[in-house]
Amino acid sequence: MHSKRGSRPGTVATVAAAGTVAVGLLTAFVGTSAGAAASGRHPGWEQSVRAARVQQQAAAPAHRPSHAKPAKPKAPRKVSRSISHHTVAGGRSVSLTLDDGPHPEWTPKTLDLLRRYHIKATFCLIGPNAERYPKLVKRIVAEGHRLCDHSVDHDTGMDHKSVAYQKQQILGAKRMIDKASGGARVHYYRAPGGAFTPASRRIAAEHGMRPLGWIVDPGDWQLPGTEAIVRHAKEQVEDGAVLLFHDGGGDRSESYQALQQLLPWLKKQGYSFSFPKA
Repeated sequence: MHSKRGSRPGTVATVAAAGTVAVGLLTAFVGTSAGAAASGRHPGWEQSVRAARVQQQAAAPAHRPSHAKPAKPKAPRKVSRSISHHTVAGGRSVSLTLDDGPHPEWTPKTLDLLRRYHIKATFCLIGPNAERYPKLVKRIVAEGHRLCDHSVDHDTGMDHKSVAYQKQQILGAKRMIDKASGGARVHYYRAPGGAFTPASRRIAAEHGMRPLGWIVDPGDWQLPGTEAIVRHAKEQVEDGAVLLFHDGGGDRSESYQALQQLLPWLKKQGYSFSFPKA
């Protein structure tokens, strides 16, 4: 559209400018109508908005600010504050959880083993480890496993620390995991050593993470030997149980070898694998 300011005075110039405006508006109207007719449908919301913008440009400066409200961030999912110890599937199912990773040696080997047996697991990640090995975190997600927040420093005495400290440990780790994964959902929070408090469970739940416990603890973190780990796991297993294992925190060769024996044994016993209740 031509501005009147800066044009020569006179009837001819005024008529020419008016004619230009009229032709422009008529062309826009005909074009919109033709497009609607060609598509066989009535012009929708987008066409109406486009027409309104043409009118606004004719009546107001192009730099007029928009009054559109910014999109609100999504609220965290509502989850229970109670500690989850059982599978979502129930019945003759178990849930495998793996703590303290990711680890550059044992996490890839464990992922390969899980893929071999078509099993999905939950990986409880230490924040700085996730930050250090983002490719492994992304692989965990890409292969269909779930993520769990296992704090920043794995402080098993967290239940004796301030609420502010607990919040920093939980949410600090979640930020690291979020960044490493590219924003994949973190379904759970597991307190180091099971050091939950009402405050830590509340903080986790308010940020969409169900507190995650376990039923079966074969003590692999104590390095008792592969045979002992397998025996303890078989003695403790029950329907719907969450199993606690480790793929990080040091040399996990015993844990890996135990899983090589335990996973096919569980399948032969008729157990399926499910995620924990979230």
